[in-house]
Formats: sequence, structure tokens, C-alpha cells
Amino acid sequence: MTMMTSEIARGRAVTSAPRVAPSAPSAQLVAAPAAVRKKWLTPAALFGLGITLLLFLGWEFPTARYITPKRGFGYALGIIGGSLMLLLFLYSARKRFPWLKILGPTAGWFRFHMVLGVLGPLCILYHANFGLGATNSNIALFAMLTVAGSGLVGRYIYARIHHGLYGSKLSLGELRKGAESLRANGGAFTFLPELVGRLDSAERRLLASTGKIPILGIAKLTATTAVSFAERLRLRGYVRKSLRKAAAQSKTMAEQRKRLRRTAFTYIDRRLSATRRVASFAAYERLFSLWHALHLPLIFLMLVAGTVHVIAVHVY
Repeated sequence: MTMMTSEIARGRAVTSAPRVAPSAPSAQLVAAPAAVRKKWLTPAALFGLGITLLLFLGWEFPTARYITPKRGFGYALGIIGGSLMLLLFLYSARKRFPWLKILGPTAGWFRFHMVLGVLGPLCILYHANFGLGATNSNIALFAMLTVAGSGLVGRYIYARIHHGLYGSKLSLGELRKGAESLRANGGAFTFLPELVGRLDSAERRLLASTGKIPILGIAKLTATTAVSFAERLRLRGYVRKSLRKAAAQSKTMAEQRKRLRRTAFTYIDRRLSATRRVASFAAYERLFSLWHALHLPLIFLMLVAGTVHVIAVHVY
């Protein structure tokens, strides 16, 4: 008991002991926010790698020696691929009919929709041996590939105006609030006194660069990306030059130069990315609306072409 009491007393003594203020350079290093590491080996990445590998194998190897679309495994792949493409309509039905909520949340069906939109075309490509055939089969194949490609474009645009890939829709106010919160962290970079001011100027130029461009989308997004890239290069050049000069005058700065540079680069990238999202949000909204208006007719075109193909194969 006495030993436990003494241990607790020592712990309190250590806890209550005053902290020694670090030297100026050390305090600056502690204040700098740490870089955020992004995970690359996610389930989605593994799925994408697997699909890419299967596409490569199907394109490079003579699958026609082992698979024929008229019978056996090749015929079964055509049935499976066509069925998966039909199941894509379940996501649209789940969104439009509230009574289908018994089937599960919309986010889950959206994931299912995306997986089907990849696996279905993959099965059809193996069914067709990655080649062309009769006219009706070619029309069905190209209609399916167009829908699949359109889906990939839609996924990219969707992620730009929603919370992640499966979240709710963003608003311009939320994006601006997020950008403001990043600006509040700029005081940590006392070892680069001009960084915050230069970043503020860069963000103003980025927001003003697309003000006179029509909101249709492509031109505005291209201009925003170009200006953001140029500003990033300019700011990184300032960071390199300033840290090189500080390292020549301070041993501590010389030792921490690489870490400070990496931290500053991360902060620059995060702020410019947030501001670019604000600048391009309206354009992405407009593009997504146009994409949606085009995607639906393409799906029905694929459905008609696939139906004609199936009838032609079994009748003639």
C-alpha cells in the first residue's frame, strides 16, 4: 500500500511539474502541423487493381481458344454480364420508390451499382473475346462500353460535389467553411513569415481567375486547375528558398529543413485544394446535371441494343 501511495505521489509530482518552454526554433517546429498520410491499399484500390489485371489478361491472351460466346462458359458469361447490367436498374428504383427502403440504404445500393457497372462489362468483354462480331452484337457492345465509360466520368464528378463517394451532397457554404478552417492554422508557420500572406494572395487569384468564364464547366475547370498548379509551384519555390536561407543561419533549421519543407508543402496543397473546390463547385454541379441528362438515355439505348442482340442470337 505504501509503495502504491509513493508511486501515485511521484506521478502527481511529475504531472504538476511546470513545463519548460522550448527554445524559439523548437517551438516553431512543434507548432507546425504534421503531414497527413493517405492510405493507398484500400478495398477499392485492390478491386481496381484486380479489374485492371483481368482486363490486361483478356486483351493480351488469346481467350478465343478457350471461350466461345455461343456455348459453354462463354455463353454463361454473356448471360451473367447481361443480368448484372439489368440489376443496375435496382439502384434507380431504390432511389425513386420510398417503399423499397426495406431493401437497404441507398448508399449500399450505390456501391452495388458501381460494382455491377464494372463486373457486367468485364463479363461481356470476355464473352465477346475482346473482339467484334456481328452488327447487332457490336452495337450492343459499344452501347455497353459507352455506358460504362459514362459511369466512370459520373463517379469522378459525383465525388467532387458530395461528402466522399457515398455521402450526402455538399454545399458551397460547407466548402467555404472548410477552407476558412485551414486558413486558421496558418499561424503555426512562424518559420515562414510570408507564407500565409502569399497563400492568401494565391487564393484570391485562384478565385478570381474563373470569374468571367461561363459556368458550363470544362473551360472553367481547366482554368482553375492551371492557375492552382502555377500557384502551387510559385509557393513551393518560396518555401525552398526561405528554408535554404534559414538553414544557412541556424543549425536547428538545417537539421529540420526536410521535415519543415514537407509540412509546408502539405499545408499549401491542402489550402489550394480546398480553394480550388470552392472555385469549381458550381461548374461541377452543372456538369453533373448535364451528365445525368445524358447517362439515362445511354442506359436505355444499351438496354434496347442488348435485347435486340439476345433476340437475334436465339432466333437466327
